[in-house]
Amino acid sequence: MPKEEIINLALRRNLFFPAAEIYSSALAGFWDFGPIGTRMRQKVISFWRKNLVEKEGFLEIDGAQILPEAVFKASGHLTSFNDPVVQCKKCHSIHRADKLIEEVTGKEVPESMALNKFNEFIAKNKVKCPKDEGELGEVKSFNMMMKTEIGATGNNPGYLRPETCQSIFLDFLRLYKTSRVNLPLGISQEGKSFRNEISPRNTLLRAREFNQMETEIFFNPKKINEFDKFDEVKKYELNLFLLKDKKVHSVSCEKAVKEKIVSGKLIAYYLARTQQLYEAYGIKKSEMRFRELKEEARAFYSKETWDFEVNTDLGWIELIACNYRTDYDLKAHGTESKKSMIVKEESGEEFIPHVFELSIGVDRTFYVVLDHAFRKEKRGEEERIYLDLHPLLAPYFVAVFPLMKKDGLQEKAEEIVSVLRSNGFEVLFDEKGSIGKRYARVDEIGLPYCLTIDYDSIEKNDVTLRERNSMKQIRIPIKELPLKLWNLFNEKESI
Repeated sequence: MPKEEIINLALRRNLFFPAAEIYSSALAGFWDFGPIGTRMRQKVISFWRKNLVEKEGFLEIDGAQILPEAVFKASGHLTSFNDPVVQCKKCHSIHRADKLIEEVTGKEVPESMALNKFNEFIAKNKVKCPKDEGELGEVKSFNMMMKTEIGATGNNPGYLRPETCQSIFLDFLRLYKTSRVNLPLGISQEGKSFRNEISPRNTLLRAREFNQMETEIFFNPKKINEFDKFDEVKKYELNLFLLKDKKVHSVSCEKAVKEKIVSGKLIAYYLARTQQLYEAYGIKKSEMRFRELKEEARAFYSKETWDFEVNTDLGWIELIACNYRTDYDLKAHGTESKKSMIVKEESGEEFIPHVFELSIGVDRTFYVVLDHAFRKEKRGEEERIYLDLHPLLAPYFVAVFPLMKKDGLQEKAEEIVSVLRSNGFEVLFDEKGSIGKRYARVDEIGLPYCLTIDYDSIEKNDVTLRERNSMKQIRIPIKELPLKLWNLFNEKESI
């Protein structure tokens, strides 16, 4: 589905829109979410929390968004968190060099490539400015950290976090010692991150302010293959895009470990749980893959990286960075803070834990869920658009429509809304416009079911229940609605 249709739907139904849009000076890369978009985005987060964090027994924290300079000195962000940028000599517009090369030549280049190699590549392929065909200058490094001053003296620089994981590393030792837990230990966090992107683009896919759902799994590296839960997934097949032939292979977790495609059972297990999460989001397995990254394309802290990607109209979009970070982070923070990060297990063994990371983009996931749920079909002369969302991701489960505002229909509808809400259902009430237009509005935001209260509802005490995808309608007694909707929500029956 073309990107324009998602943007059109988002603006029309207030899913998301540019921040501060009434000002001509509004900054690119910042987005506001409207009432419906906020609900849907929160559902994406709740779905992750329920289907990964809680199922796996991870701990969850909520860390500070601004951290002191020393944290990012230790993490390497002040020196290594850079993007290659190049400026047009004619119009002076600035571009991210790796993305510009990919767009112009179709050739993929790692963002961590040496600057002189970028210059050679641009010269060899005669890459020009896309705006005016102007000659490009020398490629330079641009640090993407957002800096701020803390307090009145101006002597305490801080930085808005570029990723949510640093708080997890900083809090690890406290949580390990006080939470009565053993390794391997997963610690999760959902929240905002900030990156001073050179050229924000594709709406939510490359923004300067965005949300992440992050999990860091701490473990004894000697026990990476001593993982009891692995048996639950050993026959499950992962879609792995391997460097050896640049093709997707369906590989069982058992085979991936045996053939050393991944570093161990713990890695394979959490890749499986990640892929299963996105299957539950409604993404077809055939449209997802873990792309193996070669050494020069990996982050400076990573021993092994699998980028989880989903195929869309814009091509393959990276949603998750799955990084084996070894003991880099704990060791670096221990050195900078002069606090020992060594743990001691019951066996008496002492070591600094290794870390496997699942860093998920919330807004990218939200966008991809919209992309894959979007449906357009012809019904006679009419064109119909709807979102085929899982009920747990829909902003509301059911809409209630009185046919008219008079003759007691609105009062009856409001009574039903009250009953359903008291039974825990998320209900949207709408009494404006024709029934057809109301159906169209809620179809576009993915509500699974609608209830229409008409004159027969007054006489017979029943309503029309309509299902989104098939548009099938049945009459049902009002007293049976809570049980019927509960069964539909839990997929125990259909209409």
